[in-house]
Amino acid sequence: MIDEGSRAPALHLATTSGDSIDLAAPGGKLVLYFYPKDDTSGCTREAQDFTALADDFAAAGTRVVGVSRDSAKSHDKFIAKYDLKVPLAVDEGPLSEAFGTWVEKSMYGRKYMGMERATFLIGADGTVLKAWRKVKVPSHAAEVLKAAQAG
Repeated sequence: MIDEGSRAPALHLATTSGDSIDLAAPGGKLVLYFYPKDDTSGCTREAQDFTALADDFAAAGTRVVGVSRDSAKSHDKFIAKYDLKVPLAVDEGPLSEAFGTWVEKSMYGRKYMGMERATFLIGADGTVLKAWRKVKVPSHAAEVLKAAQAG
C-alpha cells in the first residue's frame, strides 16, 4: 500500500486527454483521485469540484487526474455530460492495487470488491507528499488544493 513518503509505483498512466504520465517521475506535482464510478452522485460532485478548481491547481503547478475502473467510453460520456475539465484515466487493476484502493466493501450485508475513494498528491520526483483515504467529498478538492499550494 502506498502512503505518505512512499515512492509512486513505476507505472504509466494514460488519460482521456491523451497524456501519458510516468508516476515515478511525473515532471511536476500530480493529484490522483480514485473514485468508484462515473456518473454517480458522489463521484460527479467530486469531479465537478476538481473541475471548478482546475485553474487554481494549474497555477500551483499541479495536474489533476481522476482514476476509476470504468471504460474509456464511460469516461468520455461522463466528461461530456458534465463538461469536466480534469482528465480521467482507466485503471484495469495495477494502479488501484498498487495504491491499495481496490478494497473489499460491504453493502446490505453483501461483500464485494470496489474502489475506495482516496486521493494522493505526488511530488515531481514521484514521492507521495500527502494521502487521503476514505475521502468524504464535501470540501475535499479545496483541501487537496491547499496541500498542492503548500507543497
